[in-house]
Amino acid sequence: MREAIKQARKAEGKEEIPVGAVVALNGKIIAKAHNKKEKTKNSLNHAEILAMNKACKKLGQKYLDGCEVYVTLEPCAMCAGAMLNYRIKRLYFGAWEPKTGCAGSLYNLLTDKRFNHRVEVAGGILEEECALMLKNFFAQRRKKERS
Repeated sequence: MREAIKQARKAEGKEEIPVGAVVALNGKIIAKAHNKKEKTKNSLNHAEILAMNKACKKLGQKYLDGCEVYVTLEPCAMCAGAMLNYRIKRLYFGAWEPKTGCAGSLYNLLTDKRFNHRVEVAGGILEEECALMLKNFFAQRRKKERS
């Protein structure tokens, strides 16, 4: 999770929403990324999606069987759906996202038995640090908008 936080800090430094993600296989990081929605003007460029795409490219395959994802914020429906399609083994996330989170807050897409794959989920990892980074980012953004 510490590396995911480093990625989130990179995003923050680029005025992106500070979310970072890491993909690991057998305890070794194989891909990492941070949000790039603002830079690319593409709403699909969430940290999780970018990291999983990199991991597939590195492994030379379309599935990420046995891989774990670490992300600083609970994934949205798009990212949770991608994790199902990539066949991620386990998700670890930091801050809960009550408005859009689909790994336990708003809904838990990842453990829904109606899908042919399920992802083990552990949330609230370094939660306070992850949540504070987001809270401070949005407070600064609001302050700039008022100026």
